[in-house]
Amino acid sequence: MKKDILILAIESSCDETCASIVKNGREVLSSVISSQIAIHRRFGGVVPEIASRNHTLAITQVVEEAIEKSGVKLEEIDAIAVTYGAGLVGALLAGLSFAKALAYSLSKPLIPVNHIRGHIAANYIEDKELKPPFMCLVASGGHTAILKIDSYTSHEFLGGTFDDAAGEAFDKVAKILGLPYPGGPEVSRLAKDGEANIQLPKMLKGDKGYNFSYSGLKTAVINYVHTQTQKGMEVNKADVCKSFQNAAVDVLVEKTISAALNSRLDTIAIAGGVGANDYLREKMAEFALKNNLKLVLPEKIMCTDNACMIGAEGYIQFVHNNNVADLTLNACPSLKL
Repeated sequence: MKKDILILAIESSCDETCASIVKNGREVLSSVISSQIAIHRRFGGVVPEIASRNHTLAITQVVEEAIEKSGVKLEEIDAIAVTYGAGLVGALLAGLSFAKALAYSLSKPLIPVNHIRGHIAANYIEDKELKPPFMCLVASGGHTAILKIDSYTSHEFLGGTFDDAAGEAFDKVAKILGLPYPGGPEVSRLAKDGEANIQLPKMLKGDKGYNFSYSGLKTAVINYVHTQTQKGMEVNKADVCKSFQNAAVDVLVEKTISAALNSRLDTIAIAGGVGANDYLREKMAEFALKNNLKLVLPEKIMCTDNACMIGAEGYIQFVHNNNVADLTLNACPSLKL
């Protein structure tokens, strides 16, 4: 009988220190997340040096808790997967250094994981039967792209943003409106009480390809807020959030659906932090149903940073690619998709 593969995964690319034990790339035995949101909120965003220090303080306890909760003994682990990019270099080094030391001390394989590919792999945890090919929308603070997932280890880039990522645009609009960090969830929360009554551009909506642009939409929001302020008029933040959110999300949904239909694929998946946005989840589900497409939608906590997704992708790299790193592995803050 084939042995189960147990992966201990570590994620520290930004401001969450995470560890997880994942079995066979699909089953989560434990997941621990130590968030720094409260620490960075006073600064209005993530301060890299502070994030790095707090990762160093938290990581031992987080990993020990993940092992304890899993019911798995440390020596039973088959490999250690760790995010080595993309992300904040100091934050990445905190997790990477710990993983390298642990792998060396246990004589276990060290599996390097691309953070964004980890987000994609979260869908394999959500849907245990999911297999390529399928269409995937990646929407996060640093990436916005439509990918055709051809196999577990390969994908085709169909289109992406020319400038700001979708999540980045959400955060910048939140800052313009004076909303607390993290901005994206605050925009989504306020939008529920607003009306989409402000004319804002849906950038590249009519473009036949699958590219996006958010710089112009962000600038349009800035101009609207400044104009209202200069006129001495009140800025209805809920209406701004709703109008912006609709303009930002509608084009994501329309182009992802179009890509799936044109590629004759019957399954769509979503990856990245913007996937936790309620309007995106509702709109994508609505359009998928209309077009008779299956939608795989990870739980919200699986859309934001976590180690479960790193374990899922680590399993793929270990089993399908035999991708094992040595101790010279270094952090790569600008790692590509």
